[in-house]
Amino acid sequence: MRGTELSTQRLRLRTWREGDLEPFAALNADPVVMAHFVDPLTRELSDEFVLDRIRPHFDEHGYGLWAVEVVGGDPFIGFVGLTWQTFPAHFTPALEVGWRLQRSAWGHGFATEAARAAIDFAFDTAGVDEVVSMTSPENLESIAVMQRLRMTRDPADDFDHPRVPDHHRLRRHVLYRIIPAGRTW
Repeated sequence: MRGTELSTQRLRLRTWREGDLEPFAALNADPVVMAHFVDPLTRELSDEFVLDRIRPHFDEHGYGLWAVEVVGGDPFIGFVGLTWQTFPAHFTPALEVGWRLQRSAWGHGFATEAARAAIDFAFDTAGVDEVVSMTSPENLESIAVMQRLRMTRDPADDFDHPRVPDHHRLRRHVLYRIIPAGRTW
């Protein structure tokens, strides 16, 4: 797997290692971390996510959902990065910035710090003109990160996620967007 790596003051966004699979599976099995997803992931599904989605995205684009480590600290706290969304929706195809961090990494500003680096990469290196992020309206923590990133929401953009089963409490999603002029950090 080839790809660009990014650094911030406290974090390193890097390519995935075999040793990341076990802590990633633990993160994906945590019902609190996965509260805003349809179900936690089994070890098999967690490994498939890396092997069948994350790695091929890096191979195709040179960037993606980076493994995140704390410089001088935890060698793996989750992922933050960019992925192309192509499911049928009024705003796709779209480059999404997303994150999933272990609970011990919450509340330290890591998601915001790493997502800023990913957004800067999207605009300055990947050359896109917009980045989106989405979640269930119940996911107030991720919405707060989107707002700290100065992403904006138009309620007319909210949508029913086609990958979430009909009538599921998480089917409705909010969509946030940012364009290069929206970056003021």
